[in-house]
Amino acid sequence: MKPARFDYLSAADLAGTLSLLAKGAKLLAGGQSLGPMLNLRLARPGFLADIGLLPELRAVEETAQGVVLGAAITHAEIEDGAVPDPTGGWLRAAAANIAHRAVRNRGTIGGSLAHADPAADWPIVLTGLGAAVRLQGAAGTREMPVADFLTGPFATALRPDELLTAIILPRPSKGARWGYWKFCRQVGEFAKASAAVLIDPDERGPGLGLRCAVGALGRQPLLLDDPAALIEGRTSPADALAKALPDRAPAELTLHATALTRALIQAKGEN
Repeated sequence: MKPARFDYLSAADLAGTLSLLAKGAKLLAGGQSLGPMLNLRLARPGFLADIGLLPELRAVEETAQGVVLGAAITHAEIEDGAVPDPTGGWLRAAAANIAHRAVRNRGTIGGSLAHADPAADWPIVLTGLGAAVRLQGAAGTREMPVADFLTGPFATALRPDELLTAIILPRPSKGARWGYWKFCRQVGEFAKASAAVLIDPDERGPGLGLRCAVGALGRQPLLLDDPAALIEGRTSPADALAKALPDRAPAELTLHATALTRALIQAKGEN
């Protein structure tokens, strides 16, 4: 099947893109999610606006607090260390396990978040890290945590006249530890279950705290309420998930509990 007919547009800057967006254009960055949707005619835009090379979306800014990555930075650029990784390698490792290299060469971090596939890597990784997004529209610029930006399966807090321009990555403390685990049937597939754990207490200066997130649930990533209980072993991953998702059958959460267990082991350095 071929895509429905559309007009291909481009803009030289962000202001021009916002103008095209106001006219109903669909935005294209890497095209790794939108391309298949066009081919299957799940998306039928009248206008397609290519934003992959916009300078504002390719910018990188490093600060004492972390790194701001333009939304059009590719997975491969993160994997290859072409842009700063404030986590000391956690993001590079996550990027290296996204799909296949051909996808990573084109796919963008902002596009992945805006698409909000529940089984994708960046939604769960960036929720676990406590990252934020920067959005720009006709009314100006606003920022919010990734955990609030993702509102459901393939759903975000983006307004119709807005686009995601940057991801704000916090810098963990030197003693921080991290675990990320996902289950796939084979390399390159989306995860069947995933989990991310951050251990960065405030003992030796400003830290990012404790976070336990679970992904690939058919919804936005789940941030568990009492990460300390999980990290300290006072509650089990299975019990924590059963409490957080009482409408799910225990058998449905078994793989997710295992992913969380393995992420905890990884973060605590027990493997």
